[in-house]
Amino acid sequence: MSRFVEPKWRPPLMLVLGGSLMAILVLPVYAALLADILTPLTGRRNAVFIVAAGSFFATLVLGLLLWRLILSPVQALAAQAQSIRGGGMPEGLDHYGTPEIGELAQDVLDMADVLQSREMAVRSYTDHVTHELKTPLTAIRGAAELLDGEVLTPETNKLVQTIAEAEKRAVKLLGAARQIAAARMPEHQGTTTLDACRANVEARLGATRLEVENGTVELPLARSGMDVVLGHIAENAEQAGAKTLLFDAGRNSDGPWLRIRDDGPGISSGNQSQVFEPFFTTRRDTGGTGMGLAIVQTLLLAHGARITLDDPGDAGGTCFFVQF
Repeated sequence: MSRFVEPKWRPPLMLVLGGSLMAILVLPVYAALLADILTPLTGRRNAVFIVAAGSFFATLVLGLLLWRLILSPVQALAAQAQSIRGGGMPEGLDHYGTPEIGELAQDVLDMADVLQSREMAVRSYTDHVTHELKTPLTAIRGAAELLDGEVLTPETNKLVQTIAEAEKRAVKLLGAARQIAAARMPEHQGTTTLDACRANVEARLGATRLEVENGTVELPLARSGMDVVLGHIAENAEQAGAKTLLFDAGRNSDGPWLRIRDDGPGISSGNQSQVFEPFFTTRRDTGGTGMGLAIVQTLLLAHGARITLDDPGDAGGTCFFVQF
């Protein structure tokens, strides 16, 4: 395990807090006594001014100590967390204030390092598995194509077609597995707008008409990531039979949001809790893999956003809401 916080002696947090509270309690008493002592020598006004200046200086020193020992290390740790969330690697802290904050920083950065290592291991394993499975799947497809040209009984011919369809589905699932592994990494940093993504989405649609409202609102996801999100949802809408697809964006008290609505048949109440689960699909017989919305959710979560199934209202259809 990497050592992100170098061990150095620092005053314990209890000593810092106890000393600060003691100073707050004692300083006013000493200030009053000092004012009484200085009054005969300098006059009341000058004595009050001297005591006020001394109290201000003592408060400033105390504030600088608390900033140096508590606030600054916490801010540095928060900056590290934001950097890691954006895809950066854990780095050591130059200053950690007290031993307690140093231990907290070490534990947090260790946890981030372990999680990143696991993510990289999952992605590497997925890439290797999908690569290794290409060869046997290619052999299966070749064998099915060779048998397809032979004179076979109806039962055997049906079996060959089943093998060929299964091979195509396996290829789709392997591709989806690579996509969902890639979606777990926060690689799509940046901003984009619905207007910038409109042409790519329309290119993936056939008869479904796309409408965009508030297309100039900046959304905190790079165009490469937004194309994945919008593309999968748009394809699902068209395959479900939607005639119109609406993209809308805006900003609320929590930040930017995105709403995607279609006028298709909607999602039954029994399936609504499962739509984001990997491999869940109602179109398995037509080649559906059930990975599209799982990829979308994984990618958005990796970039600090959440997608939920929203109430479509009286208009019906399906509605997704993304809060960034």
